[in-house]
Amino acid sequence: MNTNSKSDAYAAAGVDITAGYKAVELMKQHVARTMTAGVCSDVGGFGGLFELDLTGINKPVLVSGTDGVGTKLKLAFLMDKHDTVGIDCVAMCVNDIVCVGAKPLLFLDYIACGKNVPERIADIVKGVADGCVQSGAALIGGETAEMPGFYPEDEYDLAGYSTGVVDKDRIIDNKAMEVGDVVIALPSSGVHSNGFSLVRKVFDVENADIKAPVEALGGKSVGETLLTPTKIYVKPVLALLEKVQVKGISHITGGGFYENIPRSIPDGLCAKIEKDAVRVLPIFKLIQEKGGICERDMFNTFNMGVGMSIVVSASQVEEALSILKAEGEDAYVIGEIVRSADGEKITL
Repeated sequence: MNTNSKSDAYAAAGVDITAGYKAVELMKQHVARTMTAGVCSDVGGFGGLFELDLTGINKPVLVSGTDGVGTKLKLAFLMDKHDTVGIDCVAMCVNDIVCVGAKPLLFLDYIACGKNVPERIADIVKGVADGCVQSGAALIGGETAEMPGFYPEDEYDLAGYSTGVVDKDRIIDNKAMEVGDVVIALPSSGVHSNGFSLVRKVFDVENADIKAPVEALGGKSVGETLLTPTKIYVKPVLALLEKVQVKGISHITGGGFYENIPRSIPDGLCAKIEKDAVRVLPIFKLIQEKGGICERDMFNTFNMGVGMSIVVSASQVEEALSILKAEGEDAYVIGEIVRSADGEKITL
């Protein structure tokens, strides 16, 4: 740890440089768990270095994604639990880039806070490291910015960035999709990291007792259930891509079914989703009931229990389900691809 650099004047303004150094020391053990063969630098430099291994890749294409955790962080503040939101941050990035068939290689995080509490920063980074391990990405750098007067002392924001690689000839671009193909669902772990402005309003989280057990949630509290980390689908999807022709993938995030599934459907075709086939999680039923929200708005805001959808040919459905289940995913069929009517790309 740097013991020579400190500024009393900066500290008087609310920025503790030495706290930043301590936070870096505390997070190093977590960062170390994410190291992969391509990493060429240590945490603390001016840039993260990564050497590309292009073995077996004829036409390498870099794929990048960036995102944050959103107002789900408010739940972390209220529950005083900070070691899982980092998983959400990684998930929102790597789940996006795997939709085009890319393997995540590296990740960087950005934490902005009102006051740098080293132990809390280390907890946040622990979650980021957990997400990186789950996705196979190396945490090669990041930034912690102490911003007094901009953020309250007990609050922070968290965002991230990931880059992956895919062979140009294996990019998933939906061009092979056709009538009769099948839509497979990968179950979500909960609300994931979207729709929390509505969730917070429905449960009035700032004023309600969100730590009390709820029977409808299996005895878990609302706060605990809502903080369940976003599921990371990278490894199961990459395993599937090795053996099955995947024609389209959608990461179900903000905008729910109606916004995200159409993004992987070409013009002229439509994903016909069997609503009754969707295994809706209890938390969504509770949100709908307590908020008096119509069914369409629920499917247009939340993942409803489906974190990702995958389109394969009918002849490969059973093989795809078998591979995904071997990877720990209780995947199941929720629909099929039909001809589009009036330009629609999804019907429920």
